Amino acid sequence: MSHLKNGAWIALLLVCGLLTACASQTGCGTPEEEPVVVDERPEAPEPAPVPEPEVEEIPDFMELPDGSVVAVDSDGSVIRSVFNFEFDESEIGSGDFRVLQQHADRLTRNRDQSVTIEGHCDERGTREYNLALGERRAMAVQDFLLANGVRPSQMSARSFGEERPVDTGSDEAAWAKNRRVELKYE
Repeated sequence: MSHLKNGAWIALLLVCGLLTACASQTGCGTPEEEPVVVDERPEAPEPAPVPEPEVEEIPDFMELPDGSVVAVDSDGSVIRSVFNFEFDESEIGSGDFRVLQQHADRLTRNRDQSVTIEGHCDERGTREYNLALGERRAMAVQDFLLANGVRPSQMSARSFGEERPVDTGSDEAAWAKNRRVELKYE
């Protein structure tokens, strides 16, 4: 009986070894079925590329029919280039800073562009006083542009004093127009 017992043990060990070997290999025993996934959706076509709208680039400066050059806003409108001053003053008005900044932006993007800054006065005061006041006004604008990145080589400042009025009248309305700085692009 003990011999049979050893044979039973051997048979049991063989069966266990066979089961272990089958478990570690695919294809032994009952095959497991892998789930089949059916994609019933048709393959979507790639979307056609959408052409980007052509945007006409607006230049920073534009030459007018009379040959003068003006600074241009992003919407194509001309940026104001005349800045008026109070009587006997050379300080830039707070309402002019934004517009002067637009000029500075265009000049810093276009280093080959240059501008002349012309200072003007009304007819009151001596010729020498008005030339000096016109120069102070032109220098105030030049200093603003310098502080905002414009190179000195792009600018020149000069004073005409009372010599080039835009209005030849002799009243406050005319004088107010004549107290100015003009930016002239070349």
